[in-house]
Amino acid sequence: MTQVFKAEPYDLPFEPEHTALIIIDMQRDFLEPGGFGAMLGNDVSLLRSAIGPCKAVLDAARRAGIFVLHTREGHSTDLSDCPPTKVARGGLKTGIGAQGPMGRILVRGEPGHDIIPELYPIAGEPIIDKPGKGAFYATDLELKLRNRGIKTLIVCGVTTEVCVHTTVREANDRGFECVVVSDATGSYFPEFQRIGLEQIKAQGGIFGWVAPSSAIVAALA
Repeated sequence: MTQVFKAEPYDLPFEPEHTALIIIDMQRDFLEPGGFGAMLGNDVSLLRSAIGPCKAVLDAARRAGIFVLHTREGHSTDLSDCPPTKVARGGLKTGIGAQGPMGRILVRGEPGHDIIPELYPIAGEPIIDKPGKGAFYATDLELKLRNRGIKTLIVCGVTTEVCVHTTVREANDRGFECVVVSDATGSYFPEFQRIGLEQIKAQGGIFGWVAPSSAIVAALA
C-alpha cells in the first residue's frame, strides 16, 4: 500500500515493501570522543547529535519490517583496495592504515572501524563494507537492493557533505528515490550540513528529498 513521507520540496509517496533504510558510516572512529575524527581536531558532538534521531528511524524501520542496511568506510588490512592518493591526502602523520586511538585507522576489523553500539546491526541487516565515499562503488549494494525490488531509500548517517551526498548522488543516477533525514545526518562543519541538505532538495529535488526524523517515524508507523 502506498504511503507518504512529508518531505521537502514536496511529499514523497513510497511503498514499505519497496523501501530500505541505509545508515551510512556511523563508525566509532568518526563519532566517539578520542577517535580518529576527534584526533584531527573535529568536534564529534556535531556528529553525535544525529545518533538519537538515527536510532528513532532505525527502531521505526525495524518495527515496520523495512529492509535495513549499514555501511562502513574502510580497507583491507594490506590496503590493497586503498588508492595511494587517498593514503597520502592531507599529509597526515597518523592517517589511513596507521595505528590510531582505536586501532589501525579505516582498516576493517579494527575497533574504530566498527559501528557504534547505539546503532549496531541485528541479524538480517547487511553491512556494506565500502572502500570509497559512495556506498555503491566497489560493493554489492545495488545487487542487494535490486534483488529485493527496492525503489526508495531512507538515508541517514555521516558525513552529510561527503559519504551521504556521494551515496545519494550515486543512487539518483541508478533510479532510486532518496529521502535524506535531516537530523539523522551530520557534519563536522555546520555550514556544510546546511548547504548539503539544501543541495539535495534544490530545483525540485535534484538529488532527492529531505525530511526530519519525526516525519519518517510518523510515516513508518
